[in-house]
Amino acid sequence: MDARQIYFNILFDLEKKILCIKCSDCEFYCPNHAVTMNSAWLAWECIVFAVFICASSCFPLWSRKKDAAAAGSAKRAYIFAGGGVSVLSMMLSVARGTLGVRSFLGFPSELVYFGSSMWETLYGMILAFPVVCLVFIPVYFRLHTNSVYQYLEMRFGSKSVRRLAAATFLLRQVLNLAVTVYTPTVALHAVLGLPHWASAAALTVVTVVFNLLGGLAAAIRADVIQTLTMVLVSGAFIIQATIKSGGPAQVLQDNIDGGRMKFFNFTWDPTVRVDTFSAIIGQLFMSVSIYGCQQTFVQRYCSMSSESKVRRILFSNVPAVSVLFSLSWVVGMALYSLYRYCDPLMSGRISAPDEVLPFYVQDKFAFLPGMLGLFLGSIFNGALSFLVSNINSLSTVTWEDFVSSAPAFRDITDKQQLTAIKIIGIIYSIIIMIMSLFVRFVNGVVEANMLVTSATSGALLGVFLLATLFPMANGKGALCGMIVSHVITIWMAMGRLLYVNTKVDMLPLSVKACPNATVRALNPRNMAVVVNETLSRYAPVFEAIDSSHTAKEAVSNNIVFDSLMKFYSISYMWYAVIGTLVCVVCGVIVGYLTNQESDKFDERLLHPLVARMARKCPGQSHTFTTPDRERTSEENEASDKTCDTIVEDQKTQTGLAGNKIYYIDSIEPLKTRL
Repeated sequence: MDARQIYFNILFDLEKKILCIKCSDCEFYCPNHAVTMNSAWLAWECIVFAVFICASSCFPLWSRKKDAAAAGSAKRAYIFAGGGVSVLSMMLSVARGTLGVRSFLGFPSELVYFGSSMWETLYGMILAFPVVCLVFIPVYFRLHTNSVYQYLEMRFGSKSVRRLAAATFLLRQVLNLAVTVYTPTVALHAVLGLPHWASAAALTVVTVVFNLLGGLAAAIRADVIQTLTMVLVSGAFIIQATIKSGGPAQVLQDNIDGGRMKFFNFTWDPTVRVDTFSAIIGQLFMSVSIYGCQQTFVQRYCSMSSESKVRRILFSNVPAVSVLFSLSWVVGMALYSLYRYCDPLMSGRISAPDEVLPFYVQDKFAFLPGMLGLFLGSIFNGALSFLVSNINSLSTVTWEDFVSSAPAFRDITDKQQLTAIKIIGIIYSIIIMIMSLFVRFVNGVVEANMLVTSATSGALLGVFLLATLFPMANGKGALCGMIVSHVITIWMAMGRLLYVNTKVDMLPLSVKACPNATVRALNPRNMAVVVNETLSRYAPVFEAIDSSHTAKEAVSNNIVFDSLMKFYSISYMWYAVIGTLVCVVCGVIVGYLTNQESDKFDERLLHPLVARMARKCPGQSHTFTTPDRERTSEENEASDKTCDTIVEDQKTQTGLAGNKIYYIDSIEPLKTRL
């Protein structure tokens, strides 16, 4: 059909992108801008949005004075929540922190456009919880230090190892939080046309206020509110989209026919973005690094009153995370069934895959006043609660591992320390806001988050494994292992970003059922390209000249180039595995080669089983600073019933090569620690 016969008025900008379309039987439609809304309806949605944000932000702050009173000090309440958090609240907070706001917005679009392959990362997540319970919790839970990275200094006697591990955590969290801040800006931009920077600035302002007034307990209560809201809103999406699509059986069949439901796909190819094997092994390493070596989660564990409660929380999170993680994917299944023959991205109604869920709410929930405002508020509040709790951990780690050792801050009071921690949190909030503006240049919310997490998890997990499971490892080995691991994973990540086409092909959809199917023909992405006849005639000549100059270079560089391209093409799902193995192997080798008498440490800083095995193994004996004895069953039972265990890092003993020895006293109350 001739385009002139179509009754469309199309406005183009200088880059030939469609701005607005007007047809004979419809209103103005602007795919690259917010759809025109009724002013009264939009005002109502904004009111619902504002009320929800205010209520969900003020309620967690209501008991902040009680938190400080229960903790004994404002600083302890800010860092450890006063120990008064219930098991259910902590379980929901850990589950919420596991998924983040990316699951709410990113996973549905991932299934619609790329299928269920990333859904299988759930296998690695749920396997990580028992691993953390068995390997890490028995080692450093009873230390109850302000920073989990202080454990590394106690184990290796090296501030450099502690600070490098802390810096790794800070880098990973800042990059991940930039993705978190960017996520609600996508929804607000898609629905209201609000610029990304404006949404990010608003979120940052609210975060700063929350950070100044609240602490970890308030952040945990905000996580609970957000988790419950996310479940209710997601349930509404699933029910409405399923009914519109013809029922659950139809939704499932549509996804199977459309190639979206492909599980247990073992390709054994490390260059594949994600398959079942990499979802199990790669995600397992990433999740263990997050749950067992990250300040955000260890800080929550130490808020509980006993180690047995921590184990209960982690094992309870297996079904909780499974349900919450799968909920967003089921939303994606319903959306695909609803839009499989009228893809909003192909038809130009959205400009990015991550906008499909906001578009659905605007498209199908106009009959329910307030639903759009509740959806936007849920995404905004989800990013807020996740950002606040992580800012808490970032500022705590920065203070404890870096700033507090400066001469100017050594003798200040707890109140002054808390003020400094909050100022650090404000600085981090501003940095994260600025970095979030660059996330849009990465392929999708999920892709950006997975790349950052995997690239930084290997060295962090490796050094904690060296500390807990390898008695022969020392400070030199741990430091060397972390540096080599970081160099290799950063090299792989940079090579992948610079030299490998990381764009993933979308699974096919259609627009044949769209009311205005002709829009597809006029979409500038599908316009024909005019070919220059003169250049096309001489193209073979140009190719021959070019090939004669590059033939010799191609022969000599082909092997090296191909090898590097294969190396760079390795999926980011394997970065954590590679980084961990490199760190452990280098740490063990260097530890054996540089082992000295001064490398003494308290054997209770090892995993109990490893400590027993180390005494019985033949070869070079390992020197510990504690008596060669086993704890009695009564002592172990008592240690499970209380977290009143402290590390008195001021108690040192001289005469052992000048090395600082740390003692663990399982009797003194925890409250004296702070």
